[in-house]
Amino acid sequence: MSKILILNGNPKAESLCKAIAQAYASTALEAGHEVQSIHIADLQMDFDPPNYRATTLTEGWVKEVQAALVWSEHVVIVTPLWWGGVPAQLKHLFDRVLLPGFAFRYRKDSVWWDRLLKGRSARVIVTADTPPLYFRWVLGWPLVRQLKRQILGFCGFDPVQFTVFGPVRNSSQETRKGWLAQTNKLARHAL
Repeated sequence: MSKILILNGNPKAESLCKAIAQAYASTALEAGHEVQSIHIADLQMDFDPPNYRATTLTEGWVKEVQAALVWSEHVVIVTPLWWGGVPAQLKHLFDRVLLPGFAFRYRKDSVWWDRLLKGRSARVIVTADTPPLYFRWVLGWPLVRQLKRQILGFCGFDPVQFTVFGPVRNSSQETRKGWLAQTNKLARHAL
């Protein structure tokens, strides 16, 4: 059984992302996994710029997310696609939490770095109004490339897998039930 951190990156208090995150958590718990959930809408985030030279952090929400990441073996990020990327609040969370000395460490006199969050896998579930095929083949998966290579992969997550649900706008209840059923299959096996 796995230790799973679920991060709902939608800043709205109620959303399809929240329903997906809750469905994943519920099914994972039923399957015997340990689960922690963080909903970005519930965090009392400040919007100060990251301080990459700080040696200690005092912000409670930063410590909370870091502790959950250290505890986890598998991280599930549920996020809407907004303007080709993640919402600003989720990007800010990455900026403030994934700091040098915690998530990565640059090597002295080198262009290379150590990935300090190795040993963890990730699943990103994206909700989008953009049809998934258009998002992939015409737009080139910008959110996928950024999260997989420049954020999660940079810190050591491997593998990083993606599921894209869309288009959400004008989707039927049956379609949404299908997305939740697919989420439940992923959750049972901590994928």
